[in-house]
Amino acid sequence: MIKISLPDGSIKEQPSGVTPMDVAKSISEGLARNVISASYNEETVESTTPLTTDGSLVLYTWRDDAGKKAFWHSSSHILAQALEELYPGCKLTIGPAIENGFYYDVDFGEHTLTEKDFTTVEKKALEIAKGKHDFKMRSVSKADALSLYKEQGNEYKVELIENLEDGTITFCDHDTFSDLCRGGHIPNTGIVKAFKVLSAAGAYWRGDENNKQLTRVYGISFPKQKELTEYLHMLEEAKKRDHRKLGKELELFTFSQKVGQGLPLWLPKGAALRERLEQFLKKAQKKAGYEMVVTPHIGQKELYVTSGHYAKYGEDSFQPINTPKEDEEFLLKPMNCPHHCEIYNTRPFSYRELPKRYAEFGTVYRYEQSGELHGLTRVRGFTQDDAHIFCTPDQLDQEFKEVIDLSLYVLQSLGFENYTAQVSVRDLEKPEKYIGSPENWDKAENAIINAAKEKGLDYVIEPGEAAFYGPKLDFMIKDALGRSWQLGTIQVDYNLPERFDLTYKGSDNEEHRPIMIHRAPFGSMERFIALLLEHTGGNFPLWLIPEQAIVLPISEKHENYAEKVLKSLENHEIRALVDARSETIGKKIREAEMNKIPFMLIVGDNEQEQGTISVRRHGGEDLGSIEIDAFAGLVSEEINSTLKAFKE
Repeated sequence: MIKISLPDGSIKEQPSGVTPMDVAKSISEGLARNVISASYNEETVESTTPLTTDGSLVLYTWRDDAGKKAFWHSSSHILAQALEELYPGCKLTIGPAIENGFYYDVDFGEHTLTEKDFTTVEKKALEIAKGKHDFKMRSVSKADALSLYKEQGNEYKVELIENLEDGTITFCDHDTFSDLCRGGHIPNTGIVKAFKVLSAAGAYWRGDENNKQLTRVYGISFPKQKELTEYLHMLEEAKKRDHRKLGKELELFTFSQKVGQGLPLWLPKGAALRERLEQFLKKAQKKAGYEMVVTPHIGQKELYVTSGHYAKYGEDSFQPINTPKEDEEFLLKPMNCPHHCEIYNTRPFSYRELPKRYAEFGTVYRYEQSGELHGLTRVRGFTQDDAHIFCTPDQLDQEFKEVIDLSLYVLQSLGFENYTAQVSVRDLEKPEKYIGSPENWDKAENAIINAAKEKGLDYVIEPGEAAFYGPKLDFMIKDALGRSWQLGTIQVDYNLPERFDLTYKGSDNEEHRPIMIHRAPFGSMERFIALLLEHTGGNFPLWLIPEQAIVLPISEKHENYAEKVLKSLENHEIRALVDARSETIGKKIREAEMNKIPFMLIVGDNEQEQGTISVRRHGGEDLGSIEIDAFAGLVSEEINSTLKAFKE
């Protein structure tokens, strides 16, 4: 008999060799019908895997992320079988589950896959799924695995197997199909009831531009057709909210091939939007005791060697800039923190002067691969709302909690109400990924977890997601379409102060090492604005939107009064403009709606005579004819209700 611990704390004694599905059935038949995956002692197992030692079992259903991962990974096998049957001779490579769905990279050889073929692939996949074929794992020797794929002429699988150790190689079989696989599947193909091929795109083998370009086939699947229908509807809504589309329509930003890929150009309206976001945060930071600094866009290579960024990110940076001086090399700045360390180092500090809080809207550069660039969310040059706090150990807890307060103020003021916190810690099995002592890492991780608990945050711990120099707290936001994004980050760092030999004089008159907190509530201005665009659909909060109102004179004889209204609005610090074109009032209203201007102020004979404006909200709500001062009060009240005073 073995003892199996369940998440609710109960322990079941079962005969050795029992499977996770057997355990589920012993709990309830209803649970067993819904179980699609499992883990044992924190390792992914099949629902049919025999359990032979004491351990902790977690059963997953479609509602769990791990269950979805197994479901979509299994679906990638179904896709692979469908493609292999429809395109004989194609070479399969890898097919993982991703955040939403899965993909499979395929070398189609002489075949081609186009959008018109998607329906055929879907039908074949569903035909396979309906067979209710069991997924079965089996071990294969390295020699046999190599022999199989060499015989098939699949050099991609051969390359994968050559990098694996003998005794660790497993295959997954279902129906007539077999594939190299580590495991983690649903019980059988029949659980997949809905299947959709979403797109196909080019992808280099192993992400290397020097390798052959394959076809990456993206798909998604569900246990119910209704869920696929809802997902496809969400995708259509997402297309309407695509920040690249809205950015062009609202004239916020653009890109130029002559300037370079991944380097956004901000148009006047977009620049004004950025400026307001910056001023919003600067005002809050000033109240919180931050000091603004400015650092250059480049630094000597040695600066980033000292910080450790060159060793960790050198391959993702732009190549060093050589100057006329021999052996002198500079890098485009990949991070702001090394520069802020050097600012701290300009003079000695006493413990009485700490904490020091340096803030900067600093532009950094990283050479992202061209295939990974995506609008404003993945660029090569971006501006971080960076700040670094240098504090004593006694100050760390309070400083970290105050940064949490600031981050939540930013998110809530911009309409991001649905969020969870993610505590990203190191992967204990891969210490080579990180710098610094285990003792400092323990202290930093505990400081973040304790602060999250004390602030009452809904948080999860994610091993392996820490930065190389320290753990962090990330805010995971759900947007209006239910999609998750990472916005805002706070990190505790014991390592950079050591690498830059930062010190302060303590109350004992001895030199001590400060602790460093990295924080960026926006993350990057580019990515934040992209996500804000998609979250709001371009209907920004009233305090932020470039044009809060537009004055629409009904005819030419009302233009002078429209200009007087505009000046009065400007005196009330309301951002507005006049549409004096010789177009019908209906067309002016339609275009103002398309441009998502919150208020349309229509002026005609009655308004001119009475000194009023006729107010129409974006979306069609008619607020009637009111005085300009009353309208200004309405705008002010709406803004103040959104921007609550920042608590010191």
